[in-house]
Amino acid sequence: MVLINGTEHHAHEIRTEVAELLRPMGLSLSPEKTRVVHMDSGFDFLGWRIQRRKKAGTNRTMIYTYPSKKSLHSIVGKVRFITRRQGSPYKTLEALLQHLNTVVRGWCLYFRHGVSKATFSYLAYYTWWAVARWLKKRHPRLGWRKIKRRFLTEKPDQRPEENGTVLYNPSDIAIERYRYRGNTIPTPWSARAEQLEQAATPA
Repeated sequence: MVLINGTEHHAHEIRTEVAELLRPMGLSLSPEKTRVVHMDSGFDFLGWRIQRRKKAGTNRTMIYTYPSKKSLHSIVGKVRFITRRQGSPYKTLEALLQHLNTVVRGWCLYFRHGVSKATFSYLAYYTWWAVARWLKKRHPRLGWRKIKRRFLTEKPDQRPEENGTVLYNPSDIAIERYRYRGNTIPTPWSARAEQLEQAATPA
């Protein structure tokens, strides 16, 4: 990912320059995966959606990074597969939760550095109901009241639990935003810009 402060023409120039820089290393840009886009339109990168948007309640615009729809669809699909009601390999709720918690917690830890609170809340809601449906299918002779009494923690949380293993709640994870370090990360263009600035300065 390369970000520039300029026009589309400048972006295409940098794209050519990057291709030339990679060529001696035996690397090349993939035509299918390399695009020039405006920050206002946004783009997906390593599971993130990066986009400039207006800050709520103000006229200021800021760069936001949050889980992409594709990433959310991926973790929802994994939760759906783990809690499937047909052909489930888990004999106990404890075994199900141990696997599910590992998958969901790992996904949330990756995305905890972005604007992910709303996404985590949705994922918490989705996983809770997915496990609840698994329980109802697993114990068809038990009514929902008995299932709640046997497999859910006390109010107000009422999380699915067995033998001390409790369903992980993505809403509990703390959001830790990355500090901006763009000006402190050296690049080949940093040195070039400094040289051009020195050449333009009168002796």
